[in-house]
Amino acid sequence: MSGALIVSVSGIRDDTCDNAAEFALELDKRGVAQSLLVAPRLKDKYRLTKDENTQDWLRGRRDLGDAIVLHGYDQAATKRRRAEFAALPRHEARLRLMAADRVMEQTGLRTRVFAAPRWIASPGAVAALPEAGFRMLAGLSAIHDLDTGSLVRARVLGIGEGFKAEPWWCRALVIGAGRTARRGGTVRLAVSAKQLGRSGPRQAILDAVDLALYSGATPGVYEHVRRVRAA
Repeated sequence: MSGALIVSVSGIRDDTCDNAAEFALELDKRGVAQSLLVAPRLKDKYRLTKDENTQDWLRGRRDLGDAIVLHGYDQAATKRRRAEFAALPRHEARLRLMAADRVMEQTGLRTRVFAAPRWIASPGAVAALPEAGFRMLAGLSAIHDLDTGSLVRARVLGIGEGFKAEPWWCRALVIGAGRTARRGGTVRLAVSAKQLGRSGPRQAILDAVDLALYSGATPGVYEHVRRVRAA
């Protein structure tokens, strides 16, 4: 039984977009679409609304079959050493989601799929997602369909943005991806665009992709497919 392969890239902005673009071309050669994790605001006063080049690239990649995933609002820690949505109550999470959704709509990148920074969403944030119009949550250890309540259990194997990037971890990631694919599970690979600028992490992700494909995994993206009820 073959499983699925989902590759996601986060931290895409003005100074990392070229890294993401080069990586996308490598995935294109392999017939693998990617999920692009986008936040309206990032550190150093970055604003997606003012970065037209990255907006254009993201829209172009979406047209080619990649998926856009909301990845927080500004990724600022809401509690000390906690990722943005890791400890938020429902009301505050809803306000941040709605603010982010407005920016995504303004830039033509609106999505119904959400992945919290560091992949961690509090119970309040999870409860707020449907209220803000979201239909899927990609969490650290599972992918949740918020319409039906169903989920696919699969843990993220990542490099950067909360995950290690040392050589030993890169090797472990490749081994883990191959093992999961051989068992028919869902291989979820994640990498930050910043780490794609380093040859070691970049090659590790590509090796993991190749091994998963060789083991029979079918490429896919984080997307919510609306189900039509039979009459």
